[in-house]
Amino acid sequence: MTVAPASGPSASACPACLAAPAAESLAGDLKGARLTLSLPTAHCAVCITDVERELARHSGVRAARVNLTLRRVAIEADAGIEAADLIARLKAIGYEAHELDPGLLTSTEADRRGRDILMRIGVAGFAMMNIMLLSIAVWSGAEAATRDLFHWISAAIALPTVAFAGQPFFASAWNSLKARRLGMDVPISLAIILASSISVYETMHSGHHAYFDAAVMLTFFLLVGRYLDYRTRAVARSAAEELAALEVPRATVLRDGAEVVVPVGDLVPGDLIRARPGGRIPADGVVVEGTSEIDRSLLTGESLPVYAGPETVLSAGEVNLTGPLTLRVTAAGQDSSLHRMADLVATAESARNRYTSLAERAARLYSPGVHLLAFGSFLTWLYLSGGDVRLAVNIAAAVLIITCPCALGLAVPAVVTAASGKLFRAGLLVKDGTALERLAEVDTVIFDKTGTLTMGTPEAANLHDLPADDLAVAAALAGASSHPLAVALAEAARGLGIMPAAVTDLREVPGYGIEGQWQRQPVRLGRADWIGAAPGEVTATHLRIGTAVPRSITFADRLRPGAAEAVAAFQRQGLAVHLLSGDVPGAVGALAGRLEIANWHAGALPAEKAALVADLTAQGRKVLMVGDGLNDTAALAGAHVSISPASALDAARTASDIVLLGQDLAPVAEAVRMAAKARRRIKENFAISFGYNVVAVPLALVGLATPLAAALAMSISSITVSLNSLRLK
Repeated sequence: MTVAPASGPSASACPACLAAPAAESLAGDLKGARLTLSLPTAHCAVCITDVERELARHSGVRAARVNLTLRRVAIEADAGIEAADLIARLKAIGYEAHELDPGLLTSTEADRRGRDILMRIGVAGFAMMNIMLLSIAVWSGAEAATRDLFHWISAAIALPTVAFAGQPFFASAWNSLKARRLGMDVPISLAIILASSISVYETMHSGHHAYFDAAVMLTFFLLVGRYLDYRTRAVARSAAEELAALEVPRATVLRDGAEVVVPVGDLVPGDLIRARPGGRIPADGVVVEGTSEIDRSLLTGESLPVYAGPETVLSAGEVNLTGPLTLRVTAAGQDSSLHRMADLVATAESARNRYTSLAERAARLYSPGVHLLAFGSFLTWLYLSGGDVRLAVNIAAAVLIITCPCALGLAVPAVVTAASGKLFRAGLLVKDGTALERLAEVDTVIFDKTGTLTMGTPEAANLHDLPADDLAVAAALAGASSHPLAVALAEAARGLGIMPAAVTDLREVPGYGIEGQWQRQPVRLGRADWIGAAPGEVTATHLRIGTAVPRSITFADRLRPGAAEAVAAFQRQGLAVHLLSGDVPGAVGALAGRLEIANWHAGALPAEKAALVADLTAQGRKVLMVGDGLNDTAALAGAHVSISPASALDAARTASDIVLLGQDLAPVAEAVRMAAKARRRIKENFAISFGYNVVAVPLALVGLATPLAAALAMSISSITVSLNSLRLK
């Protein structure tokens, strides 16, 4: 058994006290970022490298980090550096950039991009079907004027379609050429333009063959690949933004004895603020007046509210449950613990999004190789044919088309789509395109406790040990409180058919418990030190009737369905399983023993969770993190791959790669097995794609494939890849 004791502040201490140093060391460049630029045209790993390298060359830029999911770059620069200088530099290498306007990066904008690609797919698909009908007539023997008429009709359909539907490729290729570099879209655009141009030339000269169907077919399949890739990225959103949304926009400040509502950004250390019951703490601070109970489960994972009184340190984002509090501000706004945690998450997000898939690595070598091959074939056939430009151009176009990266581009997205569909039916929503590829590499699993392995709701464990009268009194007292333990106790008593006793003068004492009178003697239900009972190692509330010996009512966190099965399945697969929680050692140890988890860590603060993930990663481990709370978001984003239940906080769900839709945890283990199968299919797809090129490219080089035959061969390879991917279903 491995227990990591909580160090530093006590249970009531500020979670950011330990989070801050880690945030400063891990967030580094992002926390100090002075400029943020959006990159609307960035879409692959090559874009990340180009942008970061170019910005690093600019004098005064100390660091730059691209977040591909959000299409933005965070820059730490000297005071004299202006956004306009960096925008101009990126524009010079073909990347559109502008100073970040959050309003331009909403989900509405992301949806618009997806609808735009989908609309172009529809236009290209409709045109392709009509042109193929005309082509069948030509292949069936149409000659002379009839053939020319069909070719002209095909041109009237194809040319506007290609010009419209091919815009994503043409725009990207033009930007690359302006920057004097070769992106993947350059040969794609060149192949489409050549196929269309040759077709127009053949039609004008009454040629026997035109390749309008090839140009439109090529555009259609490429758009399908681009859309699949887009969908794997579009669902992910920044967890850092979700954390920021938890901030309270306004705070009540005490000035000259009066309450004044001001924006949180106007708070300064030393201000006195009022936190009312049910409200979220607006800033980090120290309690100077009042007592209450604080729900800090979002920040620390503690399953139970904690007492707050004078000198208690509280953090922004925690919830005040029972009594009004007056706090002296110690940090607010960007200096608060909530912002520090957002920095941890955003940093981890950026690091994880630098993961480069096999398809993207292969693409780095694709463009220059294809251009050299096509240009070489053009020169060779120009020489061999005695200067026949028409023949040389046809062969060069066939080479460009037959080597089109459509199958290569579909190799990963097609498998992800098929596997994601099967996992969705099993209750798992895959949000990130590379999640399955990373999940197949996992060798270590870290589970959070409260809300992940357990349901996060307490369950009375020893009611049958209490006399009926004591149970009736406890039920009456519990029914007068909204404390989670009191609610669970009252619910359990109702389930046992216990009628509450006639307790009078009920009064809740914030931070301590509930008291009243029963049969002319005082009765209390609440904290051990208030009742006069000895505190234990397990979660409990305590009942005292008159001067009788206090009785303890213990609670256990209800185990999530499938939790035991998932842990056992991982252990059978040979994966190392860890339990990591911010809860007290007694509760964590009890659950670890129940699930036979040897490695468990209690009292872990958010930064400590992220640090454990980072340590295991540094040791070469591939970590799967399964968690649900705000305190898990940095660890979720920093893990090799991460999963959150649908009941999790929005920030945790958005930081994760996969969301568990139901309550049953068993499908999580199935996801790892499915990921291994998906990785095999991806490798098979790459073998199909490269095998196709080994066979087809020589045929095009020796002049045995027309542009139309090349387009058909390319389509067949794409269909083969798609069918192989569907085997996962």
